[in-house]
Amino acid sequence: MKGETIKGLVIAGTKSGSGKTTLALGLLAAFLKRGLRVASFKVGPDFIDPGHHASVTGIAGYNLDGWMLSKDYNLKCFAQHSRKADIVVVEGVMGLFDGYDGKSEAGSTAQMAKWLNLPVLLIVDARSMARSAAALVQGFERFDREVTFAGVVFNNLGSQRHWEYLKEALEENVDMPCLGGIIRNESIRLPERHLGLVTREDSPLSADQIDCLAELLEESLQLDQLLEKLPEISIAIPSPQPEGKIPPGRVRIGVARDRAFCFYYPDNLEMLKFCGAELIYFSPVADRILPEKLDGLYLGGGYPELAAGELAENEEIRQQILQKSHEGMPIFSECGGFMYLCREICGTDGERFPMVGCFPFQARMYDRLKSLGYREITLSNPAVIGDTGLRARGHEFHYSEIDTEIEKSDIETVFTVTERAGLKKPSTGYQIRRTLGSYIHLHFGSQPEVGKRFVENCLIYQQER
Repeated sequence: MKGETIKGLVIAGTKSGSGKTTLALGLLAAFLKRGLRVASFKVGPDFIDPGHHASVTGIAGYNLDGWMLSKDYNLKCFAQHSRKADIVVVEGVMGLFDGYDGKSEAGSTAQMAKWLNLPVLLIVDARSMARSAAALVQGFERFDREVTFAGVVFNNLGSQRHWEYLKEALEENVDMPCLGGIIRNESIRLPERHLGLVTREDSPLSADQIDCLAELLEESLQLDQLLEKLPEISIAIPSPQPEGKIPPGRVRIGVARDRAFCFYYPDNLEMLKFCGAELIYFSPVADRILPEKLDGLYLGGGYPELAAGELAENEEIRQQILQKSHEGMPIFSECGGFMYLCREICGTDGERFPMVGCFPFQARMYDRLKSLGYREITLSNPAVIGDTGLRARGHEFHYSEIDTEIEKSDIETVFTVTERAGLKKPSTGYQIRRTLGSYIHLHFGSQPEVGKRFVENCLIYQQER
């Protein structure tokens, strides 16, 4: 394994909504304008922030997660996708020490910072705060002495004088330097909706917005001091992976990708390709026919409820997907993709939109969150992603529920789900023929057999045809 040296930092907040994403995007843009090669990562099971990172950098942003993925997998992923960078920006999740539960650091930004040996740049939402900010920062600094800090940045300042006041409060109470402050500016606020920020597909950052973020950070932060103080770290570059058992391009998998279906871990797609799949992207919103000669379909998550009218009107592709399901084509669907394969989506206003109909369920939208958290699945029956007993990890986050009171007929429940604290939830993986649907977004890095077995089932279907 070849060793290389880079600089990097972790951006963490004291809570969700502190401004981590704005700071991360601004730093990436500012570093690029300085001529530095950058790479970015996101801690936690988030699809939206890495998409915005890619809008700035032009390259995929990868997820790191201390609960879904092993330490070894995280370190290899970080090394693999950092090796061409001069500086790496890792955006944290929630507050610095928030994670899987209240007892451990599992899944937290702090855990990942220690694993990667990177210092933390702490961002504090200083709206309506004065000297108490020093007590808050002091507490974060002392909570876990193994976490190192590059400095602190204050966000949502009322004025330059506000920042000077806060800086004075820090001087004799904390060790980390105050590296700047961002004055409240609604024009740079990223738009949000019920599941968080608006996706890159719906609201891409323009070149002007990216330039504005870079300029804002140059003006608001002491970037020269930050770059100078960041330590150089060594990363071990993994040796090239051996070739997959199935020749590349042996099977063709259609991947739904548009503004309704855009939640995919890059690792999942890369693992499918490593196992021998050629990925063919298509849009259930815009395309009227499926790509030719497909051996399988992968329907990821997203916001199908926001495009429900267009999806309903596109009867041609809905009927083609249903036909492929009846023919026994392997189809793997997650969350939004699962909703699309149900009989219909019902909006919060009661309006109903016909969907594909592989599953005889109604997916009903609500104004409140219906499920959120990490999940581990165990296959209780054979499925298109593995044999009985296989375990994999992922998460779910949705504002809809399916009506399971409808007669399931020959639909199988193929896995059980465990959430934190070991609580058992009802089986939520549904399979009919070779069509599998669930609300859970699996990360194939937690169980490589998932991608391998799905590709193998696609090959079986191809041979049957």
